[in-house]
Amino acid sequence: MLSYNLRLAFASYRRNPTLTGLVASAIAIGIAVCTITLTLYHALSNNPIWWKNDQLYAVTIDSWDPERPDNDKHPERPPPQLTYKDALALLKSDIPMRKVAMFKSTRVLDSGKADVKVKRMDTRVTTGDFFRAFDVPFLYGGPWGAAADQGPEPVVVISKEVNEKTFGGINSVGRTVRLDDRDFRIIGVLDTWQPAPTYYDLNNGSLENPEDIYIPFAWGEALELESAGNTNCWKSEQINTFKDFTNSECVWIQFWAEFSSKADHNRFQSWLDGYAKDQKKLGRFPRPLNNHLYNVDEWLDFNEVVTKDNRVLVGLAFMFLAVCVVNTVGLLLAKFLSAASLSGLRRALGASRRDIFQQHLVEVIVLGLAGGLLGLIFSALGLWGLRLMFASDFDQYASLTHMDPTMMGAAILLSLLAGIAAGLYPAWRIGRIQPATYLKTQ
Repeated sequence: MLSYNLRLAFASYRRNPTLTGLVASAIAIGIAVCTITLTLYHALSNNPIWWKNDQLYAVTIDSWDPERPDNDKHPERPPPQLTYKDALALLKSDIPMRKVAMFKSTRVLDSGKADVKVKRMDTRVTTGDFFRAFDVPFLYGGPWGAAADQGPEPVVVISKEVNEKTFGGINSVGRTVRLDDRDFRIIGVLDTWQPAPTYYDLNNGSLENPEDIYIPFAWGEALELESAGNTNCWKSEQINTFKDFTNSECVWIQFWAEFSSKADHNRFQSWLDGYAKDQKKLGRFPRPLNNHLYNVDEWLDFNEVVTKDNRVLVGLAFMFLAVCVVNTVGLLLAKFLSAASLSGLRRALGASRRDIFQQHLVEVIVLGLAGGLLGLIFSALGLWGLRLMFASDFDQYASLTHMDPTMMGAAILLSLLAGIAAGLYPAWRIGRIQPATYLKTQ
């Protein structure tokens, strides 16, 4: 029966190719708009390290102004960053399996090669646990150890892109590059790594490119490196030197902790509260106790990576699809009614209303699939256009605008649902028409 209905469907397409094309196009346009919007929403709301969601936690301490909150929209929340002295104190805890203190800076890289230009590059000043905690892949070499953090040792990890531009993509481990006026030995080269969103540091936005250079955290104080990220201060303090700055109440350090068990997580939370109480006795932390550990999903929500505007756009996309479905209902009615005499003849020869309904529903489902496939082509073209528009600014748009199998499956499912929703009434309507009405006119 299905093969017979399919033959009838294709015969119907050949009889009226114009209406067939309009129906498929209406579905395709609605599917394309929805798929593009959902792809962007899916990428932004994606957890790039979901397998560690219950192990990795961003650490916050409320050291802010007692007179006003850090975030007016969410006054109950602590600042998203720590002071330098608090970060150093937290690094001394032996409870977390891994501890990551870090900030973003910029350094001038000189490879010592005449044919490679000296260039100012984004640099992440961090602890060696950064690479292990965030599962950063390496092409050559590996991360530095605890001794390099303590030294600090003049070691550096560079990105794959820097390695290709500076050393032609060869294994450069062991070679030396000059950062500003100091030599650093390369101990690792990253493989391709483009987490989107850049969950580990959302201060400058969720679509920042990962840094080109990584050096041990202690170099921040040794070289008096300035932060290239957000630095927020609330207290009136005399800051004349870098030492004054690191001892101030300004927050500018990101801190993450990785735990091997829930028990360790709870122990660290208690340790953190105890540390805050001790600081209160010293006259710090004037606000009520408000220390939190946020897993990656919670951290993305904390930083509002997916905004209300994103959700509104998804809603508008589905409304547009609904408009396309309504238009498709009218087109299908016109198409089915133009061939109502053939349906009447089938009824006169013994076909039931159910048979007529199934025949037209199969026709609509096939049209929906065709519209879905055409919609996928439109979606790919739209996403390709977005990549061309923004690729020069953010490498993440390559992944942000990439339609993964989940989105492809969603597009096909949406096209089926749209086709069925659009075809139910026309298929039912044509089955209710009395065959005698058309037989008398033939």
